Amino acid sequence: MPLVMFLHGKRRPRRTGELARVFGAGLVAGATAAVSAMSSRKAVTAAKVGTGHPVKHRALDLAAGALQPKYPLDAMNTYLNGFHMYADDMGRQVEATHFCIHLRPDLHQCVIFDRNAPDARLIGIEYIVTEERFRELPDDEKRLWHSHHYEVKSGVLVAPGVPELAEHAYFTDLVKTYGKTFHTWQYDRDDFPYGIPQLMMAFTADGQTDQALVDARDRELGTSAERKRQKRADIPVPDLVPGANPWESGRSLQTRLEEVDFKR
Repeated sequence: MPLVMFLHGKRRPRRTGELARVFGAGLVAGATAAVSAMSSRKAVTAAKVGTGHPVKHRALDLAAGALQPKYPLDAMNTYLNGFHMYADDMGRQVEATHFCIHLRPDLHQCVIFDRNAPDARLIGIEYIVTEERFRELPDDEKRLWHSHHYEVKSGVLVAPGVPELAEHAYFTDLVKTYGKTFHTWQYDRDDFPYGIPQLMMAFTADGQTDQALVDARDRELGTSAERKRQKRADIPVPDLVPGANPWESGRSLQTRLEEVDFKR
């Protein structure tokens, strides 16, 4: 019998203990079904991604997927989609699909892919800190970070599939945070992860983001940056801490390779 029907029918539980047992049974059943569904999806995903691989490799991948726990990956509970630009070139803009965990009260950590698909390319990482933590960083360190105020207020950053009220509450907190992002795969330029990690930045004003990229993303995910902007109009814009978004000064940072003496 469905839980809602049970609670509102003649057999409605009268004691807290009984109610707890009903909810507990429901949660266990739901969790069991979810684990079963996840296992099936993992098997299908592994089979799909492994297409073209030798049979031995595909068998090993399927076995590892079914038997090995991946606790850090399972803990990635937030899915965000937005856009980054290279810290030294606003003309190079790429879509970034984040999967994040709220590791500590003042720190999120995210892995970034080019899209949300079984065969997505791993393109980078991002660390997100609170305003309080960002204020404590050394001035040189602050130059590696960007603010999230415009991404949130503009509606360009979205959490696909999350109910409107929950998403609004999440972004009310995120608008005050700062991120440090490096991309390890310049997928806008190469079909292989050549080169060294590149520092990335976020947009801070209208007219900077390539609208064609945003429109294409909105069509793909069934969302609307403009509608999100309207829904988030009541989210206060924080006073930005000096030091972030260094490119706004006309000078920025970017990583380079340097040959050095090897220390024995």
